[in-house]
Amino acid sequence: MPNWYDGFMAYQIRPASTVFRFGFSEAEQLREFFNNEDNPIGLAFAGRSNVGKSTLINALFGKQTARTSKTPGRTREVNVFEFELFDPESKAVHPKKFWLFDLPGYGHAQISKEMAKNWDELMTTFFTSVKESIRIVNVQDARHPDQDTDREFHYWLSRYPLRCSLAFNKLDKLKTQKDRAVLNKLKPQLSKDYAFIRDIHFISAEKGQGLPPFKSALVSFLLEAEARVDSK
Repeated sequence: MPNWYDGFMAYQIRPASTVFRFGFSEAEQLREFFNNEDNPIGLAFAGRSNVGKSTLINALFGKQTARTSKTPGRTREVNVFEFELFDPESKAVHPKKFWLFDLPGYGHAQISKEMAKNWDELMTTFFTSVKESIRIVNVQDARHPDQDTDREFHYWLSRYPLRCSLAFNKLDKLKTQKDRAVLNKLKPQLSKDYAFIRDIHFISAEKGQGLPPFKSALVSFLLEAEARVDSK
């Protein structure tokens, strides 16, 4: 997919522009944020613990944007960042501000009931507050796709009028053609089962495989969403 052109400009994510703004651990904090922001446009990354979500965010938005950890389930809050789009040729920066939401990982068994309840409250508040101007990016491990917890998340997500991009990360870890064939066969079935999935990407955040078309798809969504918001 080519870069989205706005006039003569081909916008890209500007990595050095990403700035941490908020860390929300309480549902009421999220409600206040969305009440104060008029039609925020952005991307929300969600995935099982330890699928490389933080590594992917850092590959897209710049090193040290998201905290990485060897301990699954460490992040238990919604981290919110601002970022910019720019045209690398003209150096022009898009006038609109865009939002990045790093959501807590789901499906980690070794957490308390209280933490699980808090996750549910946070996510319910988040998904009832956001509109279609926020694209959900579901990150999965290419070696272990469509796990029970992923299906539970998709069933849960289907209750909301949102759209999702699906990114199968750690593609470089698939060692055989058979493994890749299994993943490819899964793609049409997922599109059929989950109508809210708009695009599916096979990537490696660590090695950079598949990232250019994935970035272009995300930028295209952001600019299309911005055009829709401005037309209202």
